[in-house]
Amino acid sequence: MQGNLNPSARAALAGFIAPAQVAAGTVTTGWVDMRKFFAALAVLNVGAIGAGGTIDAKVQQATDANGTGVKDVPGLAITQLLKAGGDNRQVAINVRPEDLDKTGFRFVRLSVTVGVASTFLAATLLGFDPRYGVASANQSTTVAETVS
Repeated sequence: MQGNLNPSARAALAGFIAPAQVAAGTVTTGWVDMRKFFAALAVLNVGAIGAGGTIDAKVQQATDANGTGVKDVPGLAITQLLKAGGDNRQVAINVRPEDLDKTGFRFVRLSVTVGVASTFLAATLLGFDPRYGVASANQSTTVAETVS
């Protein structure tokens, strides 16, 4: 571990779901190329869940940044969150390149499905330990600033 590296050299905000009140349906991050990172972490932040609402989240894989051949990554789905379990919770899903199918799948995204009632949520997909250079070189173009 390189103690003298800034965290932004090791982790990039590679994909996101902007904070919003999300109606019943599915929202996703953009596709992240796992060839650029040694690992990724999807973090879902759930605020107030609508009455009777449910939240499901999973990591999906594809062969390109357009989502060709999209399918779920086995084992990388959360246990469903329910309104009955309470509001204001977070979940994290670890992703490693070896979790993906070996037949050309190298892109991942986080897919979040809101059931029954709208829910306030946000998510980030962080890329860790870049294969080349610093992680911040592979950040989403929406990142306004990185301060050291």
